[in-house]
Amino acid sequence: MVKVSVVVPVYNVEEFLGECLDSLTNQTLTDIEIICVNDGSKDRSLDILNEYASNDERITVIDQENGGHAVATNNGMKLAKGKYLFLMDSDDILDLEALEKTYNLAEEKSVDFVIFQAINYYMDKDELIEEENYSMNRLADYVGDSVFSYRDIRDYVFEITVTPWSKLYRRDFIEKNNITFPEGLVFDDNVFFWDVLFAAERITFLKEHLFKRRWYPTSSTRVGDLRFLNYIDICNLIWDVFYRYGEFDYYRKELFTKKVGTIYYWYKNIKDEFKPEFFFAMKSDYLKITQDEKFLKYFIKNLDKRQKNIFESAVEAETREEFDLMIENYELERENEHLKELLDRPIHKLAISKIRR
Repeated sequence: MVKVSVVVPVYNVEEFLGECLDSLTNQTLTDIEIICVNDGSKDRSLDILNEYASNDERITVIDQENGGHAVATNNGMKLAKGKYLFLMDSDDILDLEALEKTYNLAEEKSVDFVIFQAINYYMDKDELIEEENYSMNRLADYVGDSVFSYRDIRDYVFEITVTPWSKLYRRDFIEKNNITFPEGLVFDDNVFFWDVLFAAERITFLKEHLFKRRWYPTSSTRVGDLRFLNYIDICNLIWDVFYRYGEFDYYRKELFTKKVGTIYYWYKNIKDEFKPEFFFAMKSDYLKITQDEKFLKYFIKNLDKRQKNIFESAVEAETREEFDLMIENYELERENEHLKELLDRPIHKLAISKIRR
């Protein structure tokens, strides 16, 4: 049996694909297969894949009509034969020892999956920057080299990056639990992650930065197009996973916070031309919550003041412009309250009195 199957969904990444494939074909663990799924690329990506495949028999190239990241990854996973599964983004770079180190650790610990660290590569600055969201140092320091499940790290689960490329999975664990990516949506890795985390009984952490995450203006999470609306559906699918594993009530505050806070984050970052459509999708989603009076009270009770204002403003506003104005007014009120609190402090009153003298 092949030790590791690497699945690489590919779409219009001719500029970065060679560097990605080099980081896979030159792995110190050689007993691997590399399944590349060309998802209807319109640039030279397919030619590059075929060129690499002609020089390395471990590479299999699948060419399909464009169906999105989830479809390409799911199709690639169906073909995998390795004991372990690694899911690679085609514009990123894997450390040359990554598969060997994670494979050996997975075997030693007999785990369902290994988590490891990644580092951001910002192309505009040509700079590597370590950030907590991909380093997960708090979790790493807490678990050490132990084997754990989500039950052992309840206060840390939202600190784990949802990205599949920072994990090595045992393939039969994924297949036994029938875990796949929801198709037709951006941010699909969010749902996949929670399914994997809750299903796993044995997890371990490797505190090493073994992956370079490339950031550039045209990446799917930065372009600001209508795909950002997908997060509304993704958020509801995440709720479904928590319900299914009986964990919704325990994590309700975090889930409600993400429901409002993260959806609003994507609303703020979508291009202005798409804001009206995003607003109405957000409003429609929130109105469903208001239809259940008992759940609505439960929901509102677990929001902070700012989140409550965002939610209520979205429900009440008739247009995107009205919504923005309501949020702006709230922020001004908060700022004024903060200034008043500062001025009411004794030290400020003393300073003002000195100035007046």
